[in-house]
Amino acid sequence: MKNIKDYSLEELKQEFIRLGEKPFRAQQVFHWLYVENVTSFDEMTNLSFSLREKLKQEFNLCIYHILQKQVSIDETKKYLFDVLDGNAIESVLMSYHHGYSICVSSQIGCKMGCKFCASTGINFIRNLTKGEIIEQILAVEREENIRISNIVFMGIGEPLDNFDNVLGAISIINHPKGLNIGARHISVSTSGIVPKIYELANRELQCTLSISLHATTNEKRSNMMPINKVYPIEELMKACKDYIAKTNKRISFEYALAKNNNETIEDAKQLVKLLQGMLCHVNLIPINKIENGTYQKSTNENIIKFRDYLNDHGIVATIRRELGSDIDAACRTTQKKKLKNIRRKHESFCENRLR
Repeated sequence: MKNIKDYSLEELKQEFIRLGEKPFRAQQVFHWLYVENVTSFDEMTNLSFSLREKLKQEFNLCIYHILQKQVSIDETKKYLFDVLDGNAIESVLMSYHHGYSICVSSQIGCKMGCKFCASTGINFIRNLTKGEIIEQILAVEREENIRISNIVFMGIGEPLDNFDNVLGAISIINHPKGLNIGARHISVSTSGIVPKIYELANRELQCTLSISLHATTNEKRSNMMPINKVYPIEELMKACKDYIAKTNKRISFEYALAKNNNETIEDAKQLVKLLQGMLCHVNLIPINKIENGTYQKSTNENIIKFRDYLNDHGIVATIRRELGSDIDAACRTTQKKKLKNIRRKHESFCENRLR
């Protein structure tokens, strides 16, 4: 059965025409889905009974179940969702003075193999659809009775490896009759899939692009991020400059500081040289130790020295506030062993349910 949240408003209008219904009904359904956040077609009370029954036969609402919810001492919340096919994904809700931000996943598993990221080792299974991405936001809003104002595509998976579904989800998130969240409140992160950065530039979206950089030489970056062997730093920087030229949008470069690896003043000098003249911001991330990982967190002293050197030499840099580290919700601290165990238990549950 088709997920009704996989359809844009225009696509849903065409579906209604196919069903012999007036296309304006699609706009009514959009309101129920994204403004009222209903969990059944029966709640769509301005639709006729016969239309609601027809929709039940054609579509499902993709309502996630929370398998696990963890709450940090800083009120960060991490959710493990059943995506209704025996698999599970994670989303993280963060509270700021300006509102609520959610970090969403774009894939079940990841292909990139970044050695500092806990998603490495979680086998890639498939891409999430547009509706499955959006339902993470809706499920958290229902659970917490809140409205989310900022979306960050930095959960499990590489967003630009699921390009069409991620951009399709963004169009619904951004749509005035959808979730109506401004594009400037949406951030998309990538490990550096160069062709898709060019394609994203051509779309001229107003979203923020975040580049996971983490090193300034090909040797060091390739050791940390295998994608660099395919798209080395020179190609990545060229794509970033093209993106800035076409969109006039600032890029955020993510740089995870690892002890005895990429944290020295010499590394900072090379980073200044690499980014000089670019419209950009550097987001310094105190790297988190992961299971079987080879990298350790840099000292606070070195992190501050690194930041100060960048700022003193014309590169705006800030240190990311660490949220949810006590529940493994901080950046790059997904507990893959726990996720695998929960998936295994959930698969057994699903098998028993089908018997």
